[in-house]
Amino acid sequence: MNPADVASTVAAAPVAEVTVLGMFLQASLIVKFVMLGLMGASVWSWAIIINKSILFARTQRAMDKFEQIFWSGTSLEELYTTLSSRPATGMSSLFVAAMREWKRSVQNVGSSFMGLQARIDKVLDVSISREVEKLESNLLFLATVASAGPFVGLFGTVWGIMTSFRSIAASKNTSLAVVAPGIAEALLATALGLFAAIPALVAYNKLQGEVAKKQARMEGFADEFSSILSRQIDQHAVRDRAA
Repeated sequence: MNPADVASTVAAAPVAEVTVLGMFLQASLIVKFVMLGLMGASVWSWAIIINKSILFARTQRAMDKFEQIFWSGTSLEELYTTLSSRPATGMSSLFVAAMREWKRSVQNVGSSFMGLQARIDKVLDVSISREVEKLESNLLFLATVASAGPFVGLFGTVWGIMTSFRSIAASKNTSLAVVAPGIAEALLATALGLFAAIPALVAYNKLQGEVAKKQARMEGFADEFSSILSRQIDQHAVRDRAA
């Protein structure tokens, strides 16, 4: 093919061939599966990001509201009665779990306070673990997309380039008009891999940092509340010995 024929072929090429949709439709079946998988992973990642952002904002407001009520001087019994009658999350779940263990020991006649402090601390630790597990749910998917997305896209690119080279060998034509469309289709897979991986990586680091902050905040409250109950235990033990 002479240069004039190449120029005429390029000029006559339809515009649809250089669009993203055109490149997707002309890609091989394996590359199409890779692209669809990456697009699905990207959509699911954004759904997780939006859902977690809403959840973290709700948790933050709940923590602020609970701390404001808790440190306002409200009676622990009154606060426990109010919170135990509805689903509790965040710090309120820690408070309800610890108070429930406390009341079980206090209300039992003749019960010993020996080991109560250790049981309360254990309950607080388990409650923190459960709350952190709720916050971290589905974050592993973001980490997976962030780490595996570029490699999956690269696999699609390598496969697409191999297909293009086979087509070049079959047509015995190495002109740019023949090579460029196949290479562009192959590189689209890598672009989609990065498109899925970059937001997932940024969101994962951001959300994981938020989880760490909320975990530290719950642990701080757990230590303070454990100290409050420890003083209550000492007072009950002194009264029991005096009686």
